Amino acid sequence: MAFIQMNIMSQSLMRTVPVNVILPIDKIDFPGMPKREEKPFKTLYLLHGIFGNHMDWVTGTNILRWAEERNLAVVMPAGENGFYVDNQKAHNLYGEFIGQELVALTRKMFPLSTKREDTFIAGLSMGGFGAIRNGLKYHNTFGYIAGLSAASIMDGIEKRTNDVPFWIEGRDYAESCFGDLDKAPESDMNPKWLARRLAGTETCKPDIYLCCGTEDSLLGANRDLSRYLSDLGYHVTYEESAGGHEWDFWNTHLKKVLEWLPLETGADGINSGHVGLD
Repeated sequence: MAFIQMNIMSQSLMRTVPVNVILPIDKIDFPGMPKREEKPFKTLYLLHGIFGNHMDWVTGTNILRWAEERNLAVVMPAGENGFYVDNQKAHNLYGEFIGQELVALTRKMFPLSTKREDTFIAGLSMGGFGAIRNGLKYHNTFGYIAGLSAASIMDGIEKRTNDVPFWIEGRDYAESCFGDLDKAPESDMNPKWLARRLAGTETCKPDIYLCCGTEDSLLGANRDLSRYLSDLGYHVTYEESAGGHEWDFWNTHLKKVLEWLPLETGADGINSGHVGLD
């Protein structure tokens, strides 16, 4: 398994962005072991939550080992705290970066499949919002979307004030991400608006996986989002289990996401992650 740490210059953001990539391309073939067919890798674009960065999934979960087992390429960009939407005034076009530029650049750099059904996007909390929003907006690119404890915060966002104990719950912060809060709910900033618009077309729609812990403050919002998408006709897999807004829950459910995705199974070769041979 190759673990690649790189910096790429983004036109959408007009700055250099750190990105981590997992590429299970360096396995050693031993006699009698099956060999993987030479073909492009299915790819998961994995988004971190607020206060995080491109290292979060590597340090907080077993994604390295699980990606290797499933011959899955994983791309993990740094997303700052902007909810992965486009802020035109600051030229922080994170939606465009995630949904178009990053996909195009990584496909040029690595042997990744260009098929929609082989291209997935997922994230946790803020990254779950970003995955759902950009997965729906760029539905011609992503065939599968997963949101873990997704920060589905658009309902009632126009009523926010700054009289709150924590700045991320305040109006100023929301406006720095989404612009005019009176207009944001009825725009492509809102995953529900995107889902509703897409539902009225004949276009292929992504399959969606959602999960949330029963002790998470976002539980009600995730239940509501799951019902909303299901009522629109989307294929939604929704799961709850004990847990809060924390890495033990996300590590457990990331594995469930990988089991839900149409990935390869079975060993084919070894690398340094193997401690012995059966």
